[in-house]
Amino acid sequence: MIPTHIEHIGIAVKDLEATKKYYEEVLGLTCYAIEEVADQHVKTAFFQLGQTKIELLESTSPEGPVARFIEKRGEGIHHIAFAVEGIQEKLDTVAGKGIQLIDNQPRKGAEGFNIAFLHPKSTFGVLTEFCEKE
Repeated sequence: MIPTHIEHIGIAVKDLEATKKYYEEVLGLTCYAIEEVADQHVKTAFFQLGQTKIELLESTSPEGPVARFIEKRGEGIHHIAFAVEGIQEKLDTVAGKGIQLIDNQPRKGAEGFNIAFLHPKSTFGVLTEFCEKE
């Protein structure tokens, strides 16, 4: 059950445009995509760094998971996403090892990925995402 690489690091932000400006103007990165994922109540911006991406996440609803995260913990690292092959098989494997799943089956995420989250109560406080490109 070895992931192929870190697909992205998700960062919860209050203001996508202001944060995007920091990554572009201070760090010199280029935002290559902005996308809204309506069913997750989030707007995303992506930056590529080698094989890994940074995903900025701004909530589009006060009831969205990112808004709740920011309310509890403030802005900052929200999750780490691992690229996997055979996402359903990986979910079944980790569930069989006692890991609590948020998603029992993959769902559609940004950039055309199938995604699924593992509960941070089972992953030592780190919200963990599996991603598989369709």
